[in-house]
Amino acid sequence: MSIFTALDVQDVRFPTSRDLDGSDAMNTDPDYSAAYLTVRTDTPDEGTALVFTIGRGNDVQSAAIAALAPHLVGRDVEEVLADLGGMYRELTHDSQLRWLGPDKGVMTMAIGAVVNALWDLRARREGRPLWLTLASLGPEELLDLVDLRYLEDALTREEALEILRRGAEGKEERIAALREHGVPAYTTTPGWLGYSDEKLTRLLGEARDEGFEMVKLKVGADPADDERRMRIAREVMGPGFPIAIDANQRWGTAEAIEAIRALAPYEPYWVEEPTSPDDILAHAAIRQGVSPVRVATGEQGASRVLFKQLLQAGSIDVLQADATRVAGINENLAILLLAAKFDIPVCPHAGGVGLCEMVQHVAFLDAVAVGGEDQRRRIEFVDHLHEHFEVPVRIENGAYMPPEEVGGGARMHAASVQDHLFPDGPVWAEGAEGVASASSDLSDPSAAGTPGAAPVAPSAAVAP
Repeated sequence: MSIFTALDVQDVRFPTSRDLDGSDAMNTDPDYSAAYLTVRTDTPDEGTALVFTIGRGNDVQSAAIAALAPHLVGRDVEEVLADLGGMYRELTHDSQLRWLGPDKGVMTMAIGAVVNALWDLRARREGRPLWLTLASLGPEELLDLVDLRYLEDALTREEALEILRRGAEGKEERIAALREHGVPAYTTTPGWLGYSDEKLTRLLGEARDEGFEMVKLKVGADPADDERRMRIAREVMGPGFPIAIDANQRWGTAEAIEAIRALAPYEPYWVEEPTSPDDILAHAAIRQGVSPVRVATGEQGASRVLFKQLLQAGSIDVLQADATRVAGINENLAILLLAAKFDIPVCPHAGGVGLCEMVQHVAFLDAVAVGGEDQRRRIEFVDHLHEHFEVPVRIENGAYMPPEEVGGGARMHAASVQDHLFPDGPVWAEGAEGVASASSDLSDPSAAGTPGAAPVAPSAAVAP
C-alpha cells in the first residue's frame, strides 16, 4: 500500500513588476507568483499544482493549502485516486475551514490546488495528459465528480447527465479534430496598460502575423488613454478584427456603461470584468446598457453558485473559467455543465504563472466531452513565463494544441523553482542588492526597486 506523506508548498515569485508585465487598471505592480504544491507519497509518484497570485498573496495561500494536510497525509493513494469526487466533497465540506467562506475565497483556491494535484498524480499514473484522462471517463463517471448541491434549480442531475451523454456521442471524432486543429486562442500579450504606444503597435502586428484571430487590451485607468489605445489597435488590426477590452473591475455600473459606449466606435468584441466580479445584477444592467458589445467575466468567479446566478440572470455572454480560482477540476466541470445548459461559450482565462498550461485541459475537456464544437470558444494566451514549465503550452497558427505528455501541466523545472523562491532565491537576492544600491545612489532618483513583501518561509512541507 502506498500512502500520502506530505503537502509540500513552495513560495515561487517572478518579478514581473519590474517591466510592468501584467499591469492593468487595478493591478499596477503585479509580481506573477505561485503557491506551488507538490503532493508527495512514500514512492517516487507525486502530483503537482499551483495557485496563481500576484505577490504577497502567496503568504496567505500557502498557509491555506498547508491547513488541508490532515485530509490527505497517511491516506491510501489508490483509494483516494479512485474516488476523486469523494475527496473533493470531503475537502469542500470541512465545516471548520468552510466557515471562513463557503465555496469561495482563499480556502476554496487551496482546495483547488490539492484537487488539481491529485488529478495530476492520477493522470501521470495512467500515462496520459489530464484532458484525455478526463475525456476517457464515461458520462456517469464524470457526473459523479460534480457536487450539484445549490445548482439543481438551474441544472438537474438528469439534465447534466443528458449533456454528458450527448458529449459522449462522436467524442473520438472530436478528439481527433482537437489533435489536428486545436482550440483557437486570443492573446493579451500586446495589451498591458504599462506598455508604450510603440510597443503596443509592434506587439499587435506580431500577434496578427502569428495567426491570432483576436486580441485583448486593458482599459479603465484613463478614458483618453483608452480611446487612444483602442484607436491604435483598430488602425493596426483593421476593420472587423475582434478586439476585446478588459477593465479588471475598475468601474461602477453607470460608469461602465458610459465608458464602454465611448469606445463603441472602435467595435470592442467584448468587455471583460467591467465591474465587481460578485455583482450579478450590475453585470446584467451593463450587458443591457452596452449591447451589442458582449459582457464577459469569470477569472475571479469564486464558485459554481456565482456562475449559476450569472447565467440565470442573463448577465454574461462569455464565461471565463479559471484553473485556480475555484475548487479544482471537479468544480470547473460543474461550471462547464452550467454553461452548456445555458448555451454560453466558455473562453477560459489564462496568463499569469501556469494558467495557460493548466486551463487548457479544462477547455479541451469542454471541447470533446461537454460543450462540443463551438465556434465561439477561445482560450486566452499570454506569452509570459512558459519556459519555466516542463510541458509549456504549444501554440500553432493562433491555436492551442493539446499536449500528449502526461499530467496536468503545472509542473515547473526544478531550477526555475529554486531560482525564484521568495525571498531567498537568486532572482530575489539579486533584486534586493539592486534596491540597496539604488537607495544609496541619490544621484539616480529614478532607479526602480522591488516591491516590498513580508518574508515567509520558501517551503513548508506538512507531514504527520
